[in-house]
Amino acid sequence: MLENAGWIESDRIESYIARDGYKALLHALAEMSPAEVIAAITQSGLRGRGGAGYPTGLKWSTVAKANGPRKFVVCNGDEGDPGAFMDRSVMEDDPHRVLEGMAIAAYAVGASHGYIYVRAEYPRAIKRLKTAISRAERHGLLGSGIAGTSFSFSIDLRVGAGAFVCGEETALIASVQGNRGTPRPRPPYPAMSGLWSCPTLINNVETLGSIAPIIRCGAPWYAAIGTEKSHGTKVFCLTGAIKNTGLIEVPMGITLRDIVFDIGGGIPNGRKFKAVQTGGPSGGCIPEQYLDMPVDYESLREVGSIMGSGGMIVMDDSSCMVDVARFFMEFCMSESCGKCIPCRVGTAEMYKLLTRIATGTATMNDLSKLEELCNMVRETSLCGLGQSAPNPVVSTLRYFREEYLAHVNEGICPAGVCQMSSRQGVTSHA
Repeated sequence: MLENAGWIESDRIESYIARDGYKALLHALAEMSPAEVIAAITQSGLRGRGGAGYPTGLKWSTVAKANGPRKFVVCNGDEGDPGAFMDRSVMEDDPHRVLEGMAIAAYAVGASHGYIYVRAEYPRAIKRLKTAISRAERHGLLGSGIAGTSFSFSIDLRVGAGAFVCGEETALIASVQGNRGTPRPRPPYPAMSGLWSCPTLINNVETLGSIAPIIRCGAPWYAAIGTEKSHGTKVFCLTGAIKNTGLIEVPMGITLRDIVFDIGGGIPNGRKFKAVQTGGPSGGCIPEQYLDMPVDYESLREVGSIMGSGGMIVMDDSSCMVDVARFFMEFCMSESCGKCIPCRVGTAEMYKLLTRIATGTATMNDLSKLEELCNMVRETSLCGLGQSAPNPVVSTLRYFREEYLAHVNEGICPAGVCQMSSRQGVTSHA
C-alpha cells in the first residue's frame, strides 16, 4: 500500500507509470474477463479495510450480479477518526493508485461512473486527486474507450462537510446525492440499491489501493501474506505515548508487542505501557495482557475491539481510562446525526454518566445505568456509529474496572487526570 511512498511525484502520472502504474488495469482489460478479475480478488482473500473486514470479492460479485440501469463505484475517502491520516496520505501522495483500483473495480462489476468522496478538511488531497483525474484522462486511462478498448469509466469528486457519520455507506450515498448525510435502514444494501437506487460498489481508499498489486502480482502472492483468515497487509496510524509515531504498514498477524516496542520504539520517558486503542472512536482499549496477540480481524474482535480504518493510539500509565472513554464518547455524541433516538439520546446520557464518574459525583447505580445504556445503544442504534460507540466504554469497564470503582467509591482518580469534586472518600452503593 505504501510501496510508492517517497518514490513518486504525485502530480506526475509518468512518475506513477514508471513504477508499474496502470500496468494492472491494462493487463485486466487485455487479458482478463470481469469474472476473472473478481475471482482473483476473491482468491486473494482481501477484506475491506474500512472497518468490519467484509470480503471484497464477495461484495464485488454481488454488485456484478445486480440488475440496474447503471452501476457506480464509490471510493470512501471520508477519514474521520481523530488523529488518523492513512487514507489522506495515499490520496495526497499516490492518487493514481486509487484511480487505478477504481477503474479495475468498475471493469469487474460493470460500472461506467465513479465518485471519490473526500472531506473538505483535505484540500491537498482534493487538489491532487483532481490533477490525477485530469492526467489520467489525458493519457487515455480514464474516460471513453480506455486504452483503446470498449470500456469507459469516468470519475468525479464529491467534497463532504466533515461529518463523521458520512463514513457510513448509506449516509455517504445521501451526501453524494446532495442530501443531508444521514444513514438509512438496510436492507436494501448499496450493492443492490445505492446511488440513485442503482447498484453501487463502495470501498474505502486502502481497499481500492490494494487492487492493482493483486492483479499485477497475482492472488496467491497476496494470499500468502498475513494469516489464514486475514490476508495481506494493513496500514496503521501509530500515535500516542510512543517514541516513533507515524504511518506503518505491517502484515496481518503481527503482534501488538512488535508494533509498540519494535516498530514504535516503546514508551517514552520511562513510563509503563497501559493500553492500546484500535479502531478509532468505535474501537476498544486493549491491555498489556494481550500484547502478544496477533493483529487480525478475529483476534481484535475477541478482545472487544475492532480493526477499523487503522487508528492505533498507545497509552502509558499516566492515562485515566475513564477519561479516555469519556473523550471518545464526547466525540461520538457530537458526531451523531441525531436520526435515531438510541444514538442521539443514548450517547448524550452515557457522556453525562461518564462525566459524573470522572468528577467523583457518581454512585454505583450510575455505573449500572452506564452498562445498561451500552447494551441498549449497541443493540438498537440505526447505523455503525451508534452500534459501536459504546466500545471504548465496554472495553475499559472490562479491563480497567478498578479505575471506575476508584472514581465512584473512593472519589479518586488513580492516574491523577480527572478533576475530582471536593467530595472525597465517599462510598455509595445506592
